[in-house]
Amino acid sequence: MASVTADQVPVTHVTSEGARAILEAAKRLFAENGFDAVSMHDIANQASVSKANIFHHYGSKEALYLAVMRDVCGKTAELLQGFVADSGTFAERVHHFAQAHLRHLLDNAGVSRLILREIIAGDAQRGQELVEQVFGDNFSRLVEIFHTGQQRGEVRSDADPAVLAVALIAANIFFFQNQHLFRHFHDISFADDPRYYSHAVVDLLLHGMRTDGDK
Repeated sequence: MASVTADQVPVTHVTSEGARAILEAAKRLFAENGFDAVSMHDIANQASVSKANIFHHYGSKEALYLAVMRDVCGKTAELLQGFVADSGTFAERVHHFAQAHLRHLLDNAGVSRLILREIIAGDAQRGQELVEQVFGDNFSRLVEIFHTGQQRGEVRSDADPAVLAVALIAANIFFFQNQHLFRHFHDISFADDPRYYSHAVVDLLLHGMRTDGDK
């Protein structure tokens, strides 16, 4: 897949009905078949538009692909904005974000797998593009949330906010990837209860696994 520079990726492409139809069609096709197996002709047919219309809105297949991933990640941005605006306690807001994020992964399994495949298969240059154009802002917001929690005395001052952010997201991704395996472990009772799993993970993240008597 060719690289795409930041100035090649339009930022206002979903403002029209036609652009949204293209994005949704591409999302379905990429999720089902992967990037290489989907042609611009396929996307045009699915969206009931011309190929020229796709190029008008997105510029290239690669830019459209990144736009699909950014659109999916837009839900995470909304959840992070809700975290900041919510009036609950810090712990309550972390719980809510983690549960909603995991639910989003599960409810959008096709595109979630598409993004994970792209992360795994990409080289260093591709990884940089994904961070700069897709994931970076959301991750920075989550790190800042934990940093703000430290400043307010709600998070341990010696904890690394970036590690906390990675741990939270990684726990959700691991559940998403392995839920089908969890059902076969006799010791796991939460395979079909992502809400419980998410609550337990966040509780451990916030409070640790040691008892009060441990030193």
